[in-house]
Amino acid sequence: MQDTAPQPASQNAFAAIADWIRLEQASGVGCRTASLLLDAFGSPAAIFRAGHAALAAHVPAAQASSLSAPVAPELARLLDATHAWLAQPDHHILTLHDPGYPEALRHIPDPPLLLYINGRRELLGAPMVAVVGSRNASVQGQANAQAFAQALSEAGLCVVSGMALGIDTAAHEGALRGPGSTIAVTGTGQDRVYPARNRALAHRIAETGCIVSEYALGTPPVANNFPRRNRIISGMSAGVLVIEAAAQSGSLITAQMAAEQGREVFALPGSIHSALAKGCHQLIREGARLVETVDEVLDAMRVSPLIAPARGPAQAMPDDTMDDSGALLAALGHHPVAPDELLVRIGGDAASLAGALLALELAGLVERLPGGQVQRVVRVA
Repeated sequence: MQDTAPQPASQNAFAAIADWIRLEQASGVGCRTASLLLDAFGSPAAIFRAGHAALAAHVPAAQASSLSAPVAPELARLLDATHAWLAQPDHHILTLHDPGYPEALRHIPDPPLLLYINGRRELLGAPMVAVVGSRNASVQGQANAQAFAQALSEAGLCVVSGMALGIDTAAHEGALRGPGSTIAVTGTGQDRVYPARNRALAHRIAETGCIVSEYALGTPPVANNFPRRNRIISGMSAGVLVIEAAAQSGSLITAQMAAEQGREVFALPGSIHSALAKGCHQLIREGARLVETVDEVLDAMRVSPLIAPARGPAQAMPDDTMDDSGALLAALGHHPVAPDELLVRIGGDAASLAGALLALELAGLVERLPGGQVQRVVRVA
């Protein structure tokens, strides 16, 4: 029987990748310094052949010394582990000079030297749009993210997000339902899944979408890595849609990077009473495009739906589906409200209201917000 197990890349083929990893791992050498050296010497191999004196003409002496040093045992172990990782199906590494490297990302101010890829590499050449938002998202926000992402995917766009909890997770879930699929940009090495509760989602994305990281194998979930990976989310995408964001949300970093990179920024408005809408409202004040439907995003990006008509974020439930709870839902409206205020609107007693709200919450029609407020959940089309 013929052995069909994946084979490691040849030593000659991997040697070139190893030089890139060595450059990326060099102490004191970041993306910008590495790009400067690549412009001067042409390739990582040429950089390491140059010698201390030639390197010191372009970078400080400490960096020249780091680049001139022999391969340390720790780096050698990393190279061996990476070689073995590449032997697995659908595992790839793209360098900044690789023709398959995403062209839009290549032209940001500090493009990653390496992209570690798990999944469908061809998605990196697809038209992309990012969908991001709060980790502590509301039920309504998650429903909106899932609906928008699915419609964007059905229109042929690949949805990019960060695989965080909340809006990111909902966006990936929705995008996996369409042919455009999804790309998750992570802040850890490809041998780590963070957050751990998204492990099953990560496996699904690796099977039918793509997971991308600039970080070497073994890189743990370090806090500083996540804001930094946001430049990749925006850099690969033609536009960034922010669904929910608090005033200090990390999603605003992604939106800011997108604006600086010349990308379109979209923001979904929310209630003036919701803390999770303040970030989106800030973006709108600063020039982001206010959108209420997927059509508006597609029109701005000059994309026509390929499969199904684009859908708006939500449609109200017909009155005849609300049964006896209709009066309470109508009194709730579409803004967060404290139970005491709701009791003033509808009358009755607090115990009966608490029971009715609990029934609606169990039915998925109402959610409880921080601070004790409640809000109606609109079913997404």
